[in-house]
Amino acid sequence: MSDQLGVLADRIRAARRLTILTGAGISAASGVPTFRGEDGLWRRHRAEDLATPEAFERNPRLVWEWYDWRRGKLAGCRPNAGHHVIAAWSGSDPGDGSYRGRTLVTDRLKVVVITQNVDDLHVRAGTRNLIRIHGSIWELSCWDTCAKGAAGWRDERVPLDDLPPRCPHCGGFARPAVVWFGEALRTDHLRVALEATACDVFLTVGTSAVVYPAAGLVHDARRQGAFTAEINLEATPASAAVDVALQGGAEVILPRLAELARL
Repeated sequence: MSDQLGVLADRIRAARRLTILTGAGISAASGVPTFRGEDGLWRRHRAEDLATPEAFERNPRLVWEWYDWRRGKLAGCRPNAGHHVIAAWSGSDPGDGSYRGRTLVTDRLKVVVITQNVDDLHVRAGTRNLIRIHGSIWELSCWDTCAKGAAGWRDERVPLDDLPPRCPHCGGFARPAVVWFGEALRTDHLRVALEATACDVFLTVGTSAVVYPAAGLVHDARRQGAFTAEINLEATPASAAVDVALQGGAEVILPRLAELARL
């Protein structure tokens, strides 16, 4: 792995445009739970049966009970070293010692971060140029898409006072401002993500490489001549297609990569 790590570090050091796609794996070390928790209720429901518009129409309270449980679990999670390295590369400097020994990214490097995660740990780490293509569990929007509520609002209360919560503008039901199964990504998010595949290095971190259209971005970048790399705990469908595939935790590999790259 050390040879491949060095090759990737050299590529990043020489890059002018770096695009990073992150998935659930980068948040694992922060203690972010998977869709299915230990609570008995959620053992009887698949995520695919709860995170859909149809499920919300049938039983909005049940859907919100699940999201309220997830928000409660996430409230105690904090960004790990992997999040902090990416934030530093994006130009953020939290100044709290969370990533000791880092060097600041120079003006020559443009970093775009695309995340499939809804936990907002990248936001808490201070990541700049962040595209949250699946939305945020900490934001709500109007289910009836009223004029003022459709854009959404932030609500970090844990637990929420009422389930389901209400839109403060029209009084109708509010929904989590996330992309559910069967829903399309926001066109502006997808456009920016596709534009970001025109880069020198495209790095995927903690992704399963099976959820499209995000899983196709690394292949788009490769077709445009980018050096492609993957960091994941185990091999994925993209592992054989990228230039470098590193297996291990993002919270371990990214700090080592940052030290070698010396941005």
